[in-house]
Amino acid sequence: MKRTVYLILFRGVGGKTQLPVQALREKLTEAGFENVATYINSGNAILRSRLSRKQVVATIADICRKEFDFDKAIFAPTLAEWDDLIVSNPFIATGAAAPTTVHAALLESKPKKEDLERIRACAVKGEEIEIRGDVAFLHTPHGFGKSKMAEKFDQWIGVTNTARNWNTVLKLAELGRAAEK
Repeated sequence: MKRTVYLILFRGVGGKTQLPVQALREKLTEAGFENVATYINSGNAILRSRLSRKQVVATIADICRKEFDFDKAIFAPTLAEWDDLIVSNPFIATGAAAPTTVHAALLESKPKKEDLERIRACAVKGEEIEIRGDVAFLHTPHGFGKSKMAEKFDQWIGVTNTARNWNTVLKLAELGRAAEK
């Protein structure tokens, strides 16, 4: 099987829940993953492997449970899938101009239409949410932290997810391309 670059996105890292990035890199490398890198202390890793996505996630989940007492969802899009996410962003121009106002949330499955509409009903002028495939794109021009729509998103979307701001999305793509070499 050819080597694939995976972007590892841990749900719920930040605040009280931390994954020590240096130790995480070491344990992932010890497990046989190649070109391991992490990005900031908010649950992002990049690696290359011959394993399937399912095997990668299972291996990482096992490491995180045993070594870090971390047992939350792990998403593992490939670099190619991440590049597709970038080009499918309906707010790409806004993301280029104001990257902290655009977020991409990977979704475990498709949310119910009524849940999405409930979230959309919280939007103030200029705020938007769009689903493209298994990603929810949120545009919060007045600030993510000030947005009631963003606040209610995680609570009401009804599916496991993990979100990153546009700066992080682009940085992870850059790190993924470096891991490919």
